[in-house]
Amino acid sequence: MDYTDFSHEQLLERINELELLNGQLLMEREQDTKLEYGWTGNLGHWYWNVKTNSVTFNPLKITTLGYEKSEIPENVTYQFFTDKLHPEDYQKTMDVMMDHLYGKVNVYEVEYRIQTKDGDYKWYYDRGKITKYDEDGKPLFLAGIVFDITEKKRLQEELEYKNKILAEMSSIDGLTKISNHRTLVEYLTAGIADVGRVNSSLCIAIFDIDDFKQINDRNGHVYGDEVLIEIAAIIKNSIRSTDLAGRYGGEEFMVVFMNTELEIAATIAERIRKSIENTLFANGISVTISGGVKQYNGENVTDFIHEADKNLYEAKNAGKNLVISK
Repeated sequence: MDYTDFSHEQLLERINELELLNGQLLMEREQDTKLEYGWTGNLGHWYWNVKTNSVTFNPLKITTLGYEKSEIPENVTYQFFTDKLHPEDYQKTMDVMMDHLYGKVNVYEVEYRIQTKDGDYKWYYDRGKITKYDEDGKPLFLAGIVFDITEKKRLQEELEYKNKILAEMSSIDGLTKISNHRTLVEYLTAGIADVGRVNSSLCIAIFDIDDFKQINDRNGHVYGDEVLIEIAAIIKNSIRSTDLAGRYGGEEFMVVFMNTELEIAATIAERIRKSIENTLFANGISVTISGGVKQYNGENVTDFIHEADKNLYEAKNAGKNLVISK
């Protein structure tokens, strides 16, 4: 830097600034802990003189963003970096820094996205602390270290996505693509807990395909699977977004009706029965279902399902293609 045109006051200020920086570097050299964490930073350290608002840093912090060293200003301010923060991360980062400057937290520590020269964003992990105060106890100098964690974030997001897919796969019946037995029971258990908490109503309907064994025997199991898939779709498309449909097992299906009285649940169940009765399946085959609908009345989950099952088998014994609710 050329100091030829500096005034006496500017030179003194620059000397003080360099003394602060040199003092900090000497302290770090003498202390193996380096700001209480002994990591090797892949982007290096940074130093912020709060009074002059000048930042000294390893050029990697900027060159990894796609800038050349020649593009780094001679005097870099704190805003040089904060102006490049992702809009969603800006306020959070500012709040963390202010909390540290005002003594609310012992260490400034934050993850943020910072814009590259070509407009993309990289993830940085930034950590630092005040290392010197002025005579009035106000922050004078901060030192920290920064890491590029873009790849770590990418792997984390990929893992979260895979876990989400696995969670969805474990909750969905592989054939019909609606909820499986476990998901139905968990959802019903949670619904029963809500009934006691908010004094609401809850109903379930259990459906069973009539004479499904004969369908398989006459047409083969592949055809039987196609019938299951189509009936699952009809049931799912016949219920509300607040209800949950699933394959309870074999050729049995269940619908959990949240915040629903028996009369409404029975109406929807009957609509499902009629839709299936009026559907012409492949090879011109007609299929019917029977159903049992029950409103929750304080039973445990097993007994509640058993009561709906009793209504289902009453419908079977009454001639099939029928829904009984009581």
